[in-house]
Amino acid sequence: MRLQFSSVHKSYKGANGEVRAVKDVSFALGEGDFVAIQGPSGCGKSTLLLLAGGLLRPESGRITIADTDLYSLSAERRADFRAANIGFVFQQFHLVPYLSVMDNIAAAANPQHNGSIDFKDRARELIDRFGLGARSKHRPAELSTGERQRTALARALLNEPTILLADEPTGNLDEENAAIVLDHLTELSNAGSAVLL
Repeated sequence: MRLQFSSVHKSYKGANGEVRAVKDVSFALGEGDFVAIQGPSGCGKSTLLLLAGGLLRPESGRITIADTDLYSLSAERRADFRAANIGFVFQQFHLVPYLSVMDNIAAAANPQHNGSIDFKDRARELIDRFGLGARSKHRPAELSTGERQRTALARALLNEPTILLADEPTGNLDEENAAIVLDHLTELSNAGSAVLL
């Protein structure tokens, strides 16, 4: 599955004028690619990921995944498409505060999936993989920042996405846990998924 940006622009209007977050960006991300975007804070990295994930409409240009123009889809169809194809790790986690770790991860289950995944088993596997077993019944407020980040990553991986968009997934982790996360992302890429970090 290929992610393609073609001359994509996105700017914001504020009290101090226009900010061009993404200016004439074109690139392609294919199966098995693992690409990291680097740059200083405020340069547009998060905006680019939101555009790629179908969460933020560009002003101009085209974004396609597997030849499907993301922004030609209705909001509902785009959400379904995203659920079926894209995993997203947000910088601010966006965990549901009243759900446990297990329920936060399982909440991402896509009911339209082809049925090859047992979501409860997959959630337990990811909880074990990211060292969250002792925290599976805890709510986000009872977790460390690193545990919340690992929960968010596990949620993004539940549906075995073909494209994973990760906004600083190791930014809140110690060296050991950062290595675990990067190893898992590398495995995902080696298995054929595209990773944009």
